[in-house]
Order: sequence, then C-alpha cells, then structure tokens
Amino acid sequence: MLQQLSDTAGSAPAIRKGRGVSGNVGNRFDRLGSEPFDDGWSTIIEEQQAPPPVSTTLTPDRSRSALSWNDSPDLGFDRSINPYRGCEHGCVYCYARPSHAYLGYSPGLDFETRLTFKPEIARLLERELSKPGYVPRTVALGSNTDPYQPVDRTLSLTRQVLEVLERFGHPVSIVTKSAGVVRDLDILERMAARGLVRVWLSVTTLDPALARRMEPRAATPERRLATISRLAEAGVPAGVLAAPMIPGLNDAELERILAASAAAGACDANYTLLRLPLELRQMFETWLQQHYPQRAKHVLNLIRETREGKLNDIRFGQRFSGQGPYADLLAQRFRRAARLHGLTTGAALSTDHFTPPAQVPAAGLRQKESAQLVLF
Repeated sequence: MLQQLSDTAGSAPAIRKGRGVSGNVGNRFDRLGSEPFDDGWSTIIEEQQAPPPVSTTLTPDRSRSALSWNDSPDLGFDRSINPYRGCEHGCVYCYARPSHAYLGYSPGLDFETRLTFKPEIARLLERELSKPGYVPRTVALGSNTDPYQPVDRTLSLTRQVLEVLERFGHPVSIVTKSAGVVRDLDILERMAARGLVRVWLSVTTLDPALARRMEPRAATPERRLATISRLAEAGVPAGVLAAPMIPGLNDAELERILAASAAAGACDANYTLLRLPLELRQMFETWLQQHYPQRAKHVLNLIRETREGKLNDIRFGQRFSGQGPYADLLAQRFRRAARLHGLTTGAALSTDHFTPPAQVPAAGLRQKESAQLVLF
C-alpha cells in the first residue's frame, strides 16, 4: 500500500509526472497482501526518488450489456452507459476509483493506467433498446468514468454510442472534463434540436496549477469553459458541475466557477461535496501530504466536519452534500450564485422521439428462440 511503502522507505512516495497518484493501494478483495522489502541495495528508495513512467494498457471488456442500472435516490437517473472502466484523466478525488478493485486491479495507479473498453458497446446498446417493453428515460453517459478520456480519441466508442442513441431518439445526459466532446458536435446539434441531449462540463477549479495536480490529464479549466461556449453557440444545452467541492482547497472558488461558466454560456449548474469511499481515503490523504502538506490537516478536519467526524458518509441523502454548518453554508452559497447567474438544475429531456427500429433479434437470440420453439 502507499502508506506501507512510505513507512518502509522512510519518505513519501515520489510524485509521478502526468499521473494522479504515486502508486497502487492494496485491492480490498485480495486474500494475500504484500509489503515492499529493501534487501540492502536501497532499490526502493531509488525507485521512489525517480519512479519510471507508467504507460496505459487496454483490455477488451466482454460485458454482455451496455446499460448499467441503479435505484439510488441520490441520482437523477436510473441507467447509465460507461464505454470504459478506469480513466486516464487521473483525478485523485475520483469516487469511481474503488470500483477498479472489482476487476482485480488497484484503485490507485492501475485505475488510470490499466483500462478496459467495451468494443461491442454499440451493438449491445442497440439490442437492449430494441427489447419489447423497454421504457426510455434519460441515460447518463459517463457517470462512472469520462466517456471522452484520451483513449476515446482513437477508439471513438462514445461516438458509436451517440449514433445509436440518435437513431433511436433516446435522451442522454453527458458528463465530461474533456474538450473532446466537440468532436461529436454534429450529432449533438441534431439531438439538441429534438430536446434529446445535455452536456455537463465538470469544472473543479479555475486555477490551472491546482487542476494539473488534481486532474493531470484532463483539459485545462480554460479549455473546459471554451467548450461550454462552443456547445452553447451550437445550440447544445450546456451545464457546469462544480464537483467535487473540497473544503479548504477549492470550495472558495464556487461562486467564481459558476460566474465564469454562465458567462461562457452555461444554462444549468450543480455541485457535489467530496466523497472519499474505501481506498480513496488513503490515496487522498497521501496526495494532500505530497502537494499541500501545510494545509492537509486543515482540509481533512473540514471534511470530517461535514461527515460527522469521518472522512466519508455512505448514507443516501448525505453522501453528495454532507451535513453540518459547513455543508449547509456551501449549499446556500451554491443556490445564491445559481440564482444570481440564472442557472437552473436542468430541465427534463424529451422521450417523445423514441422510435426503436423493427424488432430483429441478433443471430444468437434467433438460435435460442428456435431451440425454445422445438421444446414446445
């Protein structure tokens, strides 16, 4: 684990250029753990002082479905699409990091370097939307990891998903930190004309130095604001997510983020408070000690103040907003700034245009149905 490595070597892990975290934390599902051991050659210290670059690897994900379903009362959607697992943006605070453990990987460096992708996602999505009785509601694209992370420039899975959604007339809400979303502006314009799409740009800070430390491979704050402008000019509804707000680190920027986004053309806004589930607590503490050692204790104490003395609260109704005076004040500030700049939380998208093509089952399904007919 990161902490074990630090204790053994006698110093904090070195910062890796272009990556959000320094190393891997243990996978909570592993039965066997390991600890670094220095055999007298000081190799551990040398590796920490000059850690080698870590390249990104891609593995096909053979999932049998494109849609993921949830019944969380905290979320404004019940279905989502994630073409990728893991994210090259490397955001240190990403609440999706612990989900990488389900794949047998670490939520640490593995999350941003060992990615999986769904090569059949468009075909799977088309099949699911064609099922008899399917009821359309807005689907979230990028609820777990960014659909426009750098690898999508090559694979273009997100565009394939949008092509299917456009053909079916299915509403979609997109969340991204990338300017790459403008690549698909042609599709988004057509969908926007039918009330089928909204794009949310996540803007956590206007400070490029802080953004580079927190989100090393995401677009700069300036490019994200420029992307809002491009979308708005094209008639695509654009919103800003000031998320996550981290007490004592970026929360003082909340009003400025909303003001700058509104000036760029955003019509909607929302925010969330920092969440630190499972392994993310350890990684975030280590990151604070590396980049903001004099402020780390204060930031962590403020987080605990919003989480009843803990660093995380998994309860529905609390996990995104927190509680207590500090969290209440943040909510009041958001509401006031949103009103001041005419920002709403987003109108519902249309489901009136949903028109699935003729019900033509895939080859595998036809074979299964034939076998069932033989049985009867």
